Amino acid sequence: MKHIAIFQDNLKVGGVQKALINILREIDYSRCQVDLYLFDEGSFFDMPAFENLRVIHLNSKFASLDRLVYFNLLYRFARDVTQGRFYDVAVDFNSYQNACAVGVLKSKARKKIMWIHNDMEIKLKNEPKYRILWHFFKNKLNYYDEFAAVSPGIIDGFRKVSGIQDKSITPIPNHIDTEEIFRKKDLPVDFHPDPEKLNLCSVGRICHQKGYDLLVNYLAQVKKTRRDFHFYLIGDGPDKSALENQIKNLDLKNNITLLGNQANPFCYMDKMDGFVLTSRYEGQGMVIREAQALGLPLYISKNLEPYNPGIAGYENIPEALIHAAKPERKIYNNLSAYNAAITQSLNRILGLS
Repeated sequence: MKHIAIFQDNLKVGGVQKALINILREIDYSRCQVDLYLFDEGSFFDMPAFENLRVIHLNSKFASLDRLVYFNLLYRFARDVTQGRFYDVAVDFNSYQNACAVGVLKSKARKKIMWIHNDMEIKLKNEPKYRILWHFFKNKLNYYDEFAAVSPGIIDGFRKVSGIQDKSITPIPNHIDTEEIFRKKDLPVDFHPDPEKLNLCSVGRICHQKGYDLLVNYLAQVKKTRRDFHFYLIGDGPDKSALENQIKNLDLKNNITLLGNQANPFCYMDKMDGFVLTSRYEGQGMVIREAQALGLPLYISKNLEPYNPGIAGYENIPEALIHAAKPERKIYNNLSAYNAAITQSLNRILGLS
């Protein structure tokens, strides 16, 4: 019986959180005991319950200003929050928060792993705040034994900016819980898009990375040629007000609806005719695979291809949407081959194979 510790900041709204929930449902608990350490209580998602899954809430999260302290100092004076428990594997599933890193690195674990969720090279170029935080915490990367990356497309960039060349990095895309998707897609919802229109959607945080400002500009171009479309965005975020102003200024209020965060996005997505994503960069973009499971035509920008092997992107999103048609029939996809490969890689890195 293996003993595994997983550290995550919280289980609130977010792709990282959802990815962790899916992994917790996929682990074979007949072969391991998993302790999930969280620094915040409450969960936006349905928390799985297994006999050998224990959730431990911690109250030792670092203060915000500690992000501006060099990690070596934090590590030097921190304590082992696991109370001396022994683990075969300890996982920093967050990769951003210093508290998760210290939790893993101070633990008595034979192997210490970090999950990489984003294209760090492009993130550093795009986000000044992240460049500052990176300056202070980058040294923590040297303490880990190996890494998992949510797509092969982010590995080279990580090695380049981190300087880590000699440690193993295993590509493990995000597992997609298609059973949950198919169960929840049929739940009742008071939402009825116009059947005479091409109804498009996206799901994600409204922030710079997700590029919804780019997509709104693309939709303004589409409207010059066709008006029989409506775009629904499921999500919220810090750039929501700016996006609302952009929609108003481009006279798109009758073509775009912001639905906010939804605990069950699948019953909305299932009523759509296509899924659109134009992120500036990603780690993977789990919602793309969720849309694929629902049989939605995918309109993703070309730059997202390296993060999603096997899915073709478009060089010209406006042109693709101008010529898009309502699908005659949507074919659901349980992603069995995709998920089976992930399970194999997950078992190997956790020592369960």
